[in-house]
Amino acid sequence: MNGKKALRQALRRRRAALSPAEKQRAEIQANRLLKRFIRRGKRIAVYWPVGSEMRLDNFIRSARRRGAQIYLPYIDSRSLRLWFTPYPAGKAKTEHPRGKSSLKIPQFAGRKIRAERLHAMLLPLVGINSRGYRLGQGGGYYDVSLGATRGRLQPKKIGIGFACQLCDDFPTEVHDIRTDYFVCERGITRFSHK
Repeated sequence: MNGKKALRQALRRRRAALSPAEKQRAEIQANRLLKRFIRRGKRIAVYWPVGSEMRLDNFIRSARRRGAQIYLPYIDSRSLRLWFTPYPAGKAKTEHPRGKSSLKIPQFAGRKIRAERLHAMLLPLVGINSRGYRLGQGGGYYDVSLGATRGRLQPKKIGIGFACQLCDDFPTEVHDIRTDYFVCERGITRFSHK
């Protein structure tokens, strides 16, 4: 576990070292690449960016214009398993922000659904390895939520980040969930799960 903590710190420093111009260029390119996952009427979960995580503003606007339904994670204070609520239109009022430690994620009201009802899920990450395993913030929300979909229809799992967050490898645990894709400014990587 200490190895993961040190790796998270190193990867956060690497991401934070990007200049504002580099970050903006990378976000524009990655958002453009993500458009291939948009389908009319499909339910797509995005995330509320925290700190220096990649922003998805352009993707969200395009997805809504093309008729996709966009959702955000909703944290239930009694469980690590996430719900997902519709992305708010305009200036919707947020409920009390939730999250562990200093991560305070805005929560929006609306009809809640579980991960198995989504067609695609865009996942924030601190790092990702060459096998498609995602290193998250360490809260376990996505692993628990996606773990609950085993044996059911699963959404496409798309890790989103900057190219500097790709690692050769790092230790994984039984509960860790593999992504199907990683999208960054350099392109789309598809992972084989054979």
